[in-house]
Amino acid sequence: MTAPPFDRGLQPERSELAWRRTCLTFGITSIVALRLLPAVFDDARWVVVGVVGVLLSTVLWTLSRRRGRRTSEALRAQGLRARLTGGGLILAVSLGLSVVGAAGIAVVIAAASSRG
Repeated sequence: MTAPPFDRGLQPERSELAWRRTCLTFGITSIVALRLLPAVFDDARWVVVGVVGVLLSTVLWTLSRRRGRRTSEALRAQGLRARLTGGGLILAVSLGLSVVGAAGIAVVIAAASSRG
């Protein structure tokens, strides 16, 4: 029995564009943090946060492109019965951004309480 054919519609392209938007948003937010955090907190060590964010967004971009390429190749070769990998990347990004968001909230609350 052969695998059902893969629909070559726009779904893989939409997924890749979603990953691209995520990486771009993360990179731009990191650049804004690179510019604003040292000025707001009057401490040059906050530059590290922005630089790390820019580097992570670049790594994420590379990994997501590789994952998208592997997924498309598997779907074209094996159709809908393809065993897709790369779920770890989705989990890592979700957990990582949740931690970054929680840390951002903690920084804002700490800054507000120290000024008040």
